[in-house]
Amino acid sequence: MEYLLIVLDFIRHIDVYLAQIVAQYGIWVYALIALIIFCEVGLVVTPFLPGDSMLFAIGALCATGAMDISIVLSVFPIAAICGDNTNRFLGSKIGHRAFAKGTGKIFNTDNYNKAHNFFEKFGPKAVTICRFLPFFRTFVPFVAGMSGMSFKSFFPWSILGGTGWIFLCTFAGYFLGNIPFIKAHFELVIVGILCVSAIPAFVEWIKHQKHG
Repeated sequence: MEYLLIVLDFIRHIDVYLAQIVAQYGIWVYALIALIIFCEVGLVVTPFLPGDSMLFAIGALCATGAMDISIVLSVFPIAAICGDNTNRFLGSKIGHRAFAKGTGKIFNTDNYNKAHNFFEKFGPKAVTICRFLPFFRTFVPFVAGMSGMSFKSFFPWSILGGTGWIFLCTFAGYFLGNIPFIKAHFELVIVGILCVSAIPAFVEWIKHQKHG
């Protein structure tokens, strides 16, 4: 429980924590954030890692000069794309075994059906669209691998989604994060981003309750 409270506090005050980490560790911060971005979508078991809110805060820090936006926009898309493709590869190799029982906390039938239906509905472009949707950006690449989507077909959509996601969230923070009102209520903005990000999952839950 204490660990959960620490994580929630970090997410709520991510701008403050990031500024402190940048001041203390300098260039190594970029490697740490790249690893977080990679793990958020590259490892199916880490969908809880901060994504949209972290990039928004990073954009705000770039606008103040605390972080270098040229490094952010060149390194982080690579981390996002590598994460996507690692996830697809893992799905192609161990996906069916991971979901075999269908009763795990992560690898369960409900999660599989959501991601599979999303993938079936949008086809290959689901790889790009899912990048902007928490939960789906973690599971869709894995299911794409399970479905036999080849690297050649997957990679272009992965580039488009990973790059677009990094640029959109970072530039949103860059241009909006230091507006006086937003800066004075940064915690509420982060909570708002988290709430908006959770809408797709909430809609799916409502649908599930109605059909249940």
